Amino acid sequence: MSVHPTIDPLLEEIQGPTPRQILRKRVTGHTGLLFGLGVVLLLVIVAILAPLLSPHDPYIQDLTNRMVKPVFMGGTWEHPLGTDHLGRDYLSRLIYGARVSLLIGAVAALISGVIGTAMGVAAGYFGGKVDAVVTFLINVRLAMPVVLVALAVVAILGGSLQVVIGVLGLLLWDRFAVVMRASTLQVRRREYVAAAQAIGASTPRVILSEIMPNIVNNLIVIVTLEMAHAILLEAALSFLGLGVQPPTPSWGLMVSEGKNMMLFEPWLVLIPGIVLFILVLAINLMGDGLRDVTAPENRS
Repeated sequence: MSVHPTIDPLLEEIQGPTPRQILRKRVTGHTGLLFGLGVVLLLVIVAILAPLLSPHDPYIQDLTNRMVKPVFMGGTWEHPLGTDHLGRDYLSRLIYGARVSLLIGAVAALISGVIGTAMGVAAGYFGGKVDAVVTFLINVRLAMPVVLVALAVVAILGGSLQVVIGVLGLLLWDRFAVVMRASTLQVRRREYVAAAQAIGASTPRVILSEIMPNIVNNLIVIVTLEMAHAILLEAALSFLGLGVQPPTPSWGLMVSEGKNMMLFEPWLVLIPGIVLFILVLAINLMGDGLRDVTAPENRS
């Protein structure tokens, strides 16, 4: 039996908005989330379509066409952002550099997230000796400076994309472990967890069905923070010559290669530096917005 069209608005007013409508309203009303998500999606699309969008091959050198200024400084549209000291098109290298930064940030955050989340949830749920061991490992990790350890390991193993991803993934799990442990400690005392245990639910089922859905919003924030952290660390390692090796396009490497000409051609450093700043800012805004939208207190 269908409801008369004129009665529908009355029913909607009585029943109130649906959860989907509430979520849509919160997402569309969150400026930071929309900006961050839009910038990240744009850069992801640029990275995927890099071969189609880049006007030149980022690896081809042309010494007769080196240090061409960008368009906004009197250059030509053949090289909109100019060329570097080897005559390589700066816009093409910037586009391909997005692939490196996003790949390192995403994979390093995934590796560290799996390690840290598993340790934190185990420590918070089981407690006792498990918690003591995880807490000890967290303290050991926090006593190790990330940048210095990464520099030492990369210097020993050699700089490459795979080594940088592996090193950062194995060094950035501590924040995941700390936050997930604290969140699990809070959630495991809730009535619905006790009810699931009382009816005989297995430990994996309790963790996956009762605990994880209620701490995932905190996990989202840490994932975005560590993704931005990994991107900045990769840029720092590349700047010091121990990260992604040339001729692979990397924003940190582009800053490093342009630092010698910074006083005469500041755009060599400013262009990749500004893009790196915008990406990290967008990721942080996206994480903060997703946390606001997915928080348990905001789901109804």
